[in-house]
Amino acid sequence: MQKRAVARRVGIADVAAQAGVSLATVSRVMNGSFTVDPTIAARVRSVAGELKYQANPVGRSLARGKTETIGILVPDLANPMFQAVLHGLSSAAAEDGYRVLIADSSETSSEESILAAEARRRGDGVVLCAPRMNEAELNELAPSLQPMVLINRNASDGTPSLSVDYAQGIQELAEHLVELGHRRLLFLSGPETSASNRLRLLGLDSFRASHPAVEVSLEQCGFSFASGYDAASLVVASGATGVMAFNDLVAMGLLSGLHEQGVSVPQDLSVTGFDDIPFAAYTSPPLTTAAVPLTMLGEQAWHRLHQLLQGSVPEEPETIFRTEIQVRGSTGPARSLPAM
Repeated sequence: MQKRAVARRVGIADVAAQAGVSLATVSRVMNGSFTVDPTIAARVRSVAGELKYQANPVGRSLARGKTETIGILVPDLANPMFQAVLHGLSSAAAEDGYRVLIADSSETSSEESILAAEARRRGDGVVLCAPRMNEAELNELAPSLQPMVLINRNASDGTPSLSVDYAQGIQELAEHLVELGHRRLLFLSGPETSASNRLRLLGLDSFRASHPAVEVSLEQCGFSFASGYDAASLVVASGATGVMAFNDLVAMGLLSGLHEQGVSVPQDLSVTGFDDIPFAAYTSPPLTTAAVPLTMLGEQAWHRLHQLLQGSVPEEPETIFRTEIQVRGSTGPARSLPAM
């Protein structure tokens, strides 16, 4: 039985031999170098096309000293908020010829430093999106991860950062509920390790100071749909008429739990979320929330990282985005309650 001949892969040596140039010249041409004579470069490209030569991406990365790949670390990829940030980052990076590797810490702060270091080793730079690690650990780790961009965190070494004014957003949601007549508010707090949750709490402190007649209570909840669903009984027992959830997922879970208990939203209870993920406008009723420019966060993170990769310093090392309240059907006038 005759063995079928295996087609040999065309290599850089084949192109060099047929074009009559050195291996180094072929390498420079295929890497886009402008130091090669245009006539010779055209001949090399013509031969490469005839032979259907494709450069080895691993070898090219080693030769150029870069991988044209970056890493992003997120705390929970199942959360549509982080998916939207990732979409903005990967789309913008792709326009400049870069790919994105993803690491998910699953809300486990102890894993973040390991995952961040691994992502940096495999790429030319890294984006840490809302890392849960404490300030001391972040500041200690930051120098070893450069070039790096932070989302919703800041480091003491001046690493470029993009963040959202969560304090402003939660205050505006509370103001919205007060304008509807609510005087008993409840905040379902997110993870204690979340910097954005701490900013929300600071915003509520400011709100309390300026609204002494409004009761604002706090209950530890979580960040997931299940967290909101499980909190439904607690919310009903609290006597609050307006509830602010840590994020849209918690708010959606709460809507489901309240529905099962026969609580009407917003007739009996008003509910707000945070982030304005794509599903927020399609809940029943549609969710009032604070919209965060999630895709823009990802896009801007890439633009700043790309500047660092090119050896320049971003013109705006720290940028803070404002939220925008989206009023929908989950909030309405406060129901009548006995005097407090």
